[in-house]
Amino acid sequence: MTMIEGEVEAGFEPVREAFEANFSERGDIGAAVCVYLHGRPVVDLWGGVADRDTGRPWTRDTLQLVYSATKGVTATAAHLLVQRGELDLDAPVATYWPEFAANGKAEIPVRWLLSHQAGLFALDQPVPLDEALTWHPMVAALAAQRPLWEPGTAHGYHGRTWGWLVGEVIRRVSGRTPGRYVADEIAGPLGLDFFIGLPASERLRVSRMVYDQSEVDVTTVPIESIPEEFRELVAAMGDPNSYYNKAFSVTDPAEIDFNSPELQAAELPASNGIGTAHGLARMYAALIGEVDGVRLFTPDTLESATKEQAGGKDQVLLLPSRFSTGYMLPTQDLPMTGPNAFGHMGRGGSLAFADPENGISFGYAMNNIIDGGEDLRATSLVDAVRRSLA
Repeated sequence: MTMIEGEVEAGFEPVREAFEANFSERGDIGAAVCVYLHGRPVVDLWGGVADRDTGRPWTRDTLQLVYSATKGVTATAAHLLVQRGELDLDAPVATYWPEFAANGKAEIPVRWLLSHQAGLFALDQPVPLDEALTWHPMVAALAAQRPLWEPGTAHGYHGRTWGWLVGEVIRRVSGRTPGRYVADEIAGPLGLDFFIGLPASERLRVSRMVYDQSEVDVTTVPIESIPEEFRELVAAMGDPNSYYNKAFSVTDPAEIDFNSPELQAAELPASNGIGTAHGLARMYAALIGEVDGVRLFTPDTLESATKEQAGGKDQVLLLPSRFSTGYMLPTQDLPMTGPNAFGHMGRGGSLAFADPENGISFGYAMNNIIDGGEDLRATSLVDAVRRSLA
C-alpha cells in the first residue's frame, strides 16, 4: 500500500481518497496533487516513488516534467507582457520578429500563435534534434515555413512548434529567453518550483518517467471495433503523412527522450516544463486572485486571456477542442471544475487549471505516462474536488 503524505483541509477528504485510489486502482507510481481555494492551499499531497529503478521516494520537493501543461505557464508569460503594454496580441508577429513575415505570414497576428490558428504545427523539413535544442535553428525554420492552412480559418494543436513560436515572441519582446522570463516574472515572485530549462543544480530532484506499456496499439485494431467518434483519429495515427503525425515529427529523430539531461536542460516552452503540482496550482491561484500578496493578472487581463478564440473540430487532433489565447478550455473530454475554468493538460496525465468562479486552482503531476482514453487519474481527482466544493 502506497504511503500518502501531505495535508488535506477538512471537507476535501474526497481528494485524498481519489489520490489513494490512483495508486491502488489506476496505475500511479509517483505523483502529487495540490488544490488552492481562494489563494490558500487546501490539498497538498504526494506519494509513491520518484524512480522505480532505485526506489527513490517521491517527496514534497520532487520535480516532475509535465509535458504540455508547460504551455499554460508560457501563455501566462505572454499575457504578462500584454498586461505591461509591451506586447499587442493583434499586432502582426512580424512586428516583433521580422523574419517571420516570409512565405505569406506577414499579417499573422500574435493571437493566432497562442490559439493554434496559424497553420504552423509542422515543418516541411524537420530540424535535427540536437540543433532544435539550441533554439535558433528551429526558430529560423519556423520563420521560413509556409502555413499548412490559411491562417485564421481553422485551428489545430501545435503540439511541439507552439513553444518555439510563442517563446520567440517572448524573447524578442522581453530580451530574455522564455525560461528566464518565467523564472524572473512568475516563479521568482511566487516562490514556485517550476523551470523551463532545468538548472544542473536541480537535476537530482527530478522524477524519472515510466511509459505505460499496457496500452494496445490502436492502429492495429480493426477499425469497426473503434468507437465511431475516434475512427478518424486512429486512422491518422497510422498515416505518417497525417497532420497528427506531422505535428509531432518536427525534429529528426521525431522521438524525444524527455528523461535525458540534455532535453531537460534545454528550453522547450511547449513541453519540457519541470516543477511540482504545488507550483502549478499556486501559479494558477495567482492568476485569479492574490496569493501571499502576489497577483499576476489584473481582472481585465484575466478576462482577455481566457476568452475563447477557437473551438470545434481540431484539425490535428481530429476531436473537439477549445482554446483561449494559450489556455485550454473545458470540453467533455477535458473536465475542470466549472465552465469558466482554464488551464492545460500534459501528455500522459498531468493537468493544471484555475476556476475563477469557484476560486479553485489545481495541479496534478505524475511519472507514469499513460497515453490513451482510459486514463482516469486526473478526472477522478477533479471529480473529487467538485464533490468537496458541493
